[in-house]
Amino acid sequence: MSSTTRRSRRRPAAVLALALGATALLVSPPPQPAAAAPSGQEQALAQWIDRDTVVWKGAEHAPALLEFGTHGAHLRLTPGSLSPSERLAYPHLTHYPAFTVDPRDRALARTALRDALHATQRTADGRRTTTGVQIPGVLDDLYGSRAQHASLGAVFSPDGRPTLSVWAPTARTVALELDGRTVPMRRDDTTGIWRVRGARDWAGKPYRYRVTVWAPSVGKAVTNEVTDPYSTALTADSARSLVTDLDDPKLAPSGWSRLAKPAAVPLRRARIQELHIRDFSVEDRTSRHPGQYLAFADPRSDGMRHLRSLARAGTSYVHLLPAFDSATVPEKRVDQARPGCDLPSYAPDSDRQQDCVTKTAARDAYNWGYDPLHYTVPEGSYASDPDGTARTVEFRRMVQGLNGAGLRPVMDVVYNHTAASGQDPHSVLDRIVPGYYQRLLDDGSVATSTCCSGTATEHTMMGKLVVDSVVTWAKEYKVDGFRFDLMGHQPKANILAVRKALDALTPAKDGVDGKSVILYGEGWNFGEAANDARFVQATQQNMAGTGVATFSDRARDAVRGGGPFDADPRVQGFASGLYTDPNSSPANGSPAEQRTRLLHYQDLLKVGLTGNLADYTFTDSTGHQVKGSGVDYNGAPAGYAAAPGDALAYADAHDNETLYDALAYKLPQRTAGADRSRMQVLALATAALSQGPALSQAGSDLLRSKSLDRNSFDSGDWFNALHWNCADGNGFGRGLPPAADNKDKWPYARPLLADPALRPECAAIHHTSAAYRDLLRIHATEPAFGLPTTAAVQKALSFPLSGRDETPGVLTMRLDNLVIVFNATPQRAQQTVQALAGEPYALHPLQAHGTDRTTATASYARSSGTFTVPARTVAVFRRG
Repeated sequence: MSSTTRRSRRRPAAVLALALGATALLVSPPPQPAAAAPSGQEQALAQWIDRDTVVWKGAEHAPALLEFGTHGAHLRLTPGSLSPSERLAYPHLTHYPAFTVDPRDRALARTALRDALHATQRTADGRRTTTGVQIPGVLDDLYGSRAQHASLGAVFSPDGRPTLSVWAPTARTVALELDGRTVPMRRDDTTGIWRVRGARDWAGKPYRYRVTVWAPSVGKAVTNEVTDPYSTALTADSARSLVTDLDDPKLAPSGWSRLAKPAAVPLRRARIQELHIRDFSVEDRTSRHPGQYLAFADPRSDGMRHLRSLARAGTSYVHLLPAFDSATVPEKRVDQARPGCDLPSYAPDSDRQQDCVTKTAARDAYNWGYDPLHYTVPEGSYASDPDGTARTVEFRRMVQGLNGAGLRPVMDVVYNHTAASGQDPHSVLDRIVPGYYQRLLDDGSVATSTCCSGTATEHTMMGKLVVDSVVTWAKEYKVDGFRFDLMGHQPKANILAVRKALDALTPAKDGVDGKSVILYGEGWNFGEAANDARFVQATQQNMAGTGVATFSDRARDAVRGGGPFDADPRVQGFASGLYTDPNSSPANGSPAEQRTRLLHYQDLLKVGLTGNLADYTFTDSTGHQVKGSGVDYNGAPAGYAAAPGDALAYADAHDNETLYDALAYKLPQRTAGADRSRMQVLALATAALSQGPALSQAGSDLLRSKSLDRNSFDSGDWFNALHWNCADGNGFGRGLPPAADNKDKWPYARPLLADPALRPECAAIHHTSAAYRDLLRIHATEPAFGLPTTAAVQKALSFPLSGRDETPGVLTMRLDNLVIVFNATPQRAQQTVQALAGEPYALHPLQAHGTDRTTATASYARSSGTFTVPARTVAVFRRG
C-alpha cells in the first residue's frame, strides 16, 4: 500500500462481517481513533510496568492501593517518579503520575497478578476512584526475562517422549486435555511456565490446555479450553492441537533431507513474484490439485510452467500470501459455501456477480488470510486433508516444487495482530494470558489500528513468539524469506532479533543457511505506535542500514499517479498519461499543473531507480542539486535508504487495484489494447530495472485484472483467480467489484467494464509477458543492477538529461555501460546525451532480438549521442 490507507481488508469476515487487510501493500493507513472498551468492560487506566512502579493516567499524586482478591488484600503505592530507564522503555507514559510499590508489599505481586486487580485512591475531596490495571510490564519483569529462553509447545526428547509447556503466569490452574482425558500440569514459579512430560504414545494425539484465569474483559474468573499458541499441527478448523514432532521422518516427503535449493540471491538483487496459494491454481484446468499446496508439485500445469519461465528469466523468489493457520476459511471442503448464481451469465458491468459472491463470502473457501489463529501451523484449507499432518507434508512438497522450478519461497507473516482477542472463540493468546499479548491503549482497550486486535511484540513473550515462529518456518519448512505485514507496528529490536536468530542457523547444525534468508516488510508509520511513540519502530527510515528491506511507496505512486484512495481514481501519473496523454478528469488539474506534477513524479522515479537512497545526489527537474532525502514525498523524504537493498520497489501488489485496473481507470478510455500493454510493461520496468529488490503481483505480466476491485481480500475466486490461459481472459469485466470497498467508484467503473476494447486479446497478453521477461533477463545478466553501496550507485548511475529542460514523460538513466530510456509519451522520443557522442551504444541484444518488434526499432545515433525510442517504450542500450 502506500502511506495513506485504511486497513479494512484485514477484517476477517467471520469475525467482523464485511464492514467495509494488506498493509497497505500496500498503502499505509492513517492513524485511527482509539477503540472503545467492549461494553461492560471497565477501563484500565493504571499500568503496573515493573515490580516497583505503577503509572496511573488521571490519578492524583497521592497515596493509592493495588487491591486484589475478595478480602481486602492490597499493595501500597506511594507517589514517585519514573527512572531514566523506565522513561526510555515507556515514552508514552512519561506525562502520567507514577507510584512506587511499597517494598514491604512486593512479595505479594505474584499472588496479586493471579487475581482480580484494581488500583484505588481517595481523592482530596474524599471520593474513592478505582480502575483496572494493565499488567504486561510487571509480567515481563517478574517472569519474562526468565521464560524467554525456554522451549514452549511440544518438545520431544531423544527417547521420543514429549514435554508440553505453556507460559501462563497469571493462571490459577492449568491442565492438559489429552485425547479425552485430563492430565495435571506443574507450574514453575520462576518462569510462569506450566509443564507436563508425557509418554511416547502421546505422539499424534489431540490436546488443549484447560486454563483457569481471571479475565478482565468479562470481569470474572473463567476456565478456557484453548489450543497451544506454539502448535505445530492441528485438527480440522483448529479445534485441537496435535502432539507433533516436526522431525518425524513420516512427515518428510521423499528427498526432503537432500533438498537442493536454487542459488541464494542477495536481497538487493531479488526479483519477487507475489501470489496467493488459492489464486494460483483454483481455476487452472491443467492442475491436478487446484487451490492446494500440491498444485506447486504439478510440474506440467500451466501455472508451474509460467513460474518456471519467470525463474529462467530472472525471478528469484515467490512471495506467498499468508499460509499459516487463519481464522476465516472453513477448512473442510464440505463446509465451504459456493456462490449460488450463474456468474458468467451476467453482463460485464453488472452488480449481480458481486452481490452473489458477497452473500457467501463469510463461508466460502476464500480469504487472503491476514487473520492469524496459529502462527506456526500451515493453513488447513490448502491441504488435501485438514485433519492432521497432511498440511505439514504438503507444505513441504510445495517448497520442493518451487525450489525445483528455480524459485525460493517467501512467507507473508502477520505478527502485528490476531484474528480476535478477549474471550472470543478465535482468541488463543488472550485466553491464556489475558491482557498480555495484545497491545492495550491507555484506557485498557485493545488497539485496532491494524484493523484487528493488535499484538504487543514489544512485550518479551510476544516478541519471543515471533522469533521462535520464524525460526521454525525457516528450519523445519526451509522457507527462504519472510515478508512482515505492517512491520512498522513492531519494534525494530524485535525484527533485528529475528535477523540474529536466523543468522545463527547453519547447514551443518540446522540443515539451512539462515544468513541467506531474506527479510522485508511494510514499514508504514501510523496508529498508536506512530513516530516511535512506544518504541523505536521497524519503519522505513528506522530500518535503513539493517539489511531488512521496506516497501517503498514513492515510485509506486509516481508511476501510477495519485494515491490508492483518491476519490477520483483517474488521477494520472508517469505511466498512465499525465500531461502527455491526459484523460478527462478535472482532478488532474490544468496542463501547467499536470506538467509540474509529472516532472516531480520523474524526480521520485529517479530516487526510486537508485534504490531510494537518501544520500544519492542528482540534479532534479527544477535544476537544483538535491539528495534523495531532499525530494519531497507528501511531506516526508523520498529517499530514506542507506544502501541498495533497504527499499523494495513495486508497481502493484495484492492491495489496491491491480496495475492493469489502475491503468484502466487512468489512461484515456480510447487507449488501444496494444498501447495498454506497452504502458503496463513501462510501469513494471520502473521497478524491474531499479537498484535493490523489486516485487510484482503474480499475473501483472499477463495484464491481470480483478475487475477493478481495490480490496479483494474476501472477494472470492471469481474476482481473484489467476488465468494462465489467455483464452480465459485476464479477469476484466467479471462484473462490478464488491460494493463494500468499491461502490463509490462504480460510476467510474461501469463504462469501463462494459467496454469490450478493455478486455485484452491473447496477443496483448503474450506481448506483455514476453517483454517483461526480457527486462528480467537484462536485470539478471547485467551486473550494474546489483550495486552494493551508495557510493557505487553514485559513481555508476546518473540522469544526464535531468534539469529544467528535461522532457516531460521521458526519463533517461545512465548506468555504467548502459543507457535506459523510459518513454511514457504517446510519441517517439529523442534523447541526446552530448557527453556520449562517439560512444558505441546499441540496443541491448535481449531487446534487439526479443519478441517486441516495436522496441527493436529503437536506435542510437553515435555521431550525436542521440537515443531514439518508440512511444510507450522502455529501451535499454549497451555500450559495445
